[in-house]
Amino acid sequence: MTPLHLGFMVLINLIWGFALIAAKVSLDHFPPLLFAALRFILIVAVLFPFLKVHRGRMKQVIIIALCAGPVGFGFFFLGLALSNASVVAVTSQLGVPFATIMSIVFLKEEVHWRRWLGISLSFLGVMVISFDPAVFSYIDGLLFVVASALVGSVGTIYQRQIKNVGVFELQAWVAVAAAPLMLGASLIFERDLVETIMTANLLDWSGILYVAFASSLVGHAGIYYLLQRYEVTQTAPLTLLAPIFTVFFAVLLLGEVLTTRMLVGALIALTGVLIVSIRQKRIVDTGF
Repeated sequence: MTPLHLGFMVLINLIWGFALIAAKVSLDHFPPLLFAALRFILIVAVLFPFLKVHRGRMKQVIIIALCAGPVGFGFFFLGLALSNASVVAVTSQLGVPFATIMSIVFLKEEVHWRRWLGISLSFLGVMVISFDPAVFSYIDGLLFVVASALVGSVGTIYQRQIKNVGVFELQAWVAVAAAPLMLGASLIFERDLVETIMTANLLDWSGILYVAFASSLVGHAGIYYLLQRYEVTQTAPLTLLAPIFTVFFAVLLLGEVLTTRMLVGALIALTGVLIVSIRQKRIVDTGF
């Protein structure tokens, strides 16, 4: 990877790392389902021209859209609203080992002991975090994030198989699937939505705008640009910078307190994810 592209990759992770902080600020005002609905409505408004029917692939597109949109992000924002941003940043990385397990089950991928070690460390790290007394108060939020990672891994499996669908086209379908479902869920389960929208100030809206445009459009478009030039497994280890940035910003800007158990659990979990990612690259490069 060239120095310029490496710098761009760091910038993408910085954008993603700050996204949870921006979202957490907005979630102090907006309920999570309404937050998600507004995010996807904004994306629909921008990406609607990219909406395109792909004959013979729409079943895959819809499954990806549901996993990446209303189901996956619905769980994620519920978890973020109830949890610590730092813990969410680390726990969401379970998507990597979950996707590997899904590959074993559905794609019959062969996994050797090193990746099993990485998978085990990932889950062990999250368990260490979960048993921290400070986390007990929002364990339900942590479970929502785990569910989000599991659902997202299903979408990842389908994304590995789908061909000739552009990143903006796929994001447009995700937003189209998510916006009405999230808005409907918000109308059913949340209250005072009109008042919430009308009383929101610029800071309240900033998280929605940031997540919709900087994180989703710039971040995902940037990673798609890099994936056209480098192997997926070459970029995967670098994405671990995102949760590190999130933890840094959460402590600095939100005043979150990290206990020793949280730090140890995060180190174990991220080490496991790194092993899985690096081992995948070695398999691609050497065949074993």
